[in-house]
Amino acid sequence: MKTAVFSTHTYDREFLTAECAEAHELVFLEHRLDHMSAALAAGCEAACIFVNDLADAARLQGLARLGIRALALRSAGFNHVNLAAAAQLGIRVARVPAYSPHAVAEHTLALILAINRKIHRAYNRVRDGNFALDGLLGFDLHGKTAGIIGTGKIGAIVARILQGFGCEVLLHDPIVNPACVAQGGSYVPLGALLERSHIVSLHCPLTAGNHHLVDARALSRMRDGVLLVNTSRGALLDTRAVIAALKSGRIGALALDVYEEEGPLFFEDRSAEVLGDDVFARLLTFPNVLITGHQAFFTREALQGIARTTRRNLDDFSRGGAVANEVLA
Repeated sequence: MKTAVFSTHTYDREFLTAECAEAHELVFLEHRLDHMSAALAAGCEAACIFVNDLADAARLQGLARLGIRALALRSAGFNHVNLAAAAQLGIRVARVPAYSPHAVAEHTLALILAINRKIHRAYNRVRDGNFALDGLLGFDLHGKTAGIIGTGKIGAIVARILQGFGCEVLLHDPIVNPACVAQGGSYVPLGALLERSHIVSLHCPLTAGNHHLVDARALSRMRDGVLLVNTSRGALLDTRAVIAALKSGRIGALALDVYEEEGPLFFEDRSAEVLGDDVFARLLTFPNVLITGHQAFFTREALQGIARTTRRNLDDFSRGGAVANEVLA
C-alpha cells in the first residue's frame, strides 16, 4: 500500500523502513499534515500521521479528494483526528494502542527524580565549577503519597515503580485496573487524591470530558508544594492556572513532557527562533519547572513497536477486511 508518511524525522524513516519497506511503498514527508502539505499525498492510498498532525474535517476532505482511504496513526491517542468526518468520507483510521508503556513510565520517574533533586540545575552548576548545594534541596520519595490519575498500562507501571520507592499510591480512574489493586494501590475519588498526594502524575487520554482536568479549582485542592507531572496529553492541564499556582507556591515543582499548544513547537529545532508562545515562555522562567519535548515515548523498543503495529495496520488496510486497531467514530 502506497503511504504518505507525514512529520517524518530520521528515526521515523529508519524504523518504518526496516519494518514496512518490503510490504508497502512509503513516501516520507518532513512536512506536518496541513491544508498545503496534504497535496503531497497525491498518488497514495493511505496517510500515516503523528500526534501533532491535525486531521480535522478540512484536511481529511483534502486527503479524500486525493484518494486516501486509510489513516494510520503513529500514536495511541487519536484526539487530533475528526473521527466523524473520517467516517463520512470513507477513511478508515487505525492507531497504535500500545508500543512501550515502560518507556513513558520510566521517563515519568526520570522527571520526578530530576525535578525533585534538581538534577538539571546541579548539572549546569558543576559544569560552571559551582559545587554549592544551596537551592538544590529535595525530599525523600520514601513515605510520600503519590496520586496516579489514569491507571491503564502506563499508569499501572508508574504506580508499581513508585511503590518500589516506598510511596503510598492512590489511584483514580473510571475503570478499576485489578492489577493495580493487587499490587497494593488504593482507588479513591479525584478530590481525595488531589488533597492527599505529595506527587500527582497524569496518565489518561485526552477526551472532551477531561479537557483541563487540572484547572484552578483542582489545583486549589492540592497540597501546598505538590509535585505535578504530566507525560500524557498537554490539554489535561490548564496552563494559565498552572502558572498562577507556580507563582503562589501551590505547585512546588512541575515536570512536563507535553504542552497543550505544543503543535507549533515540539519535534523541531527552534533554537535560532524567537519563541512566540508567551505562555510557554513564562513556564521556562520558573526554576522549579522541568520540560522535555514530548520524548517520553522515545526509546528504541517503543519505535520498533510503533513501526511493527503500523505495518500490521497497513497490512489490514490493504486486505480490506477487519482492522484490529481500528478507531471508530
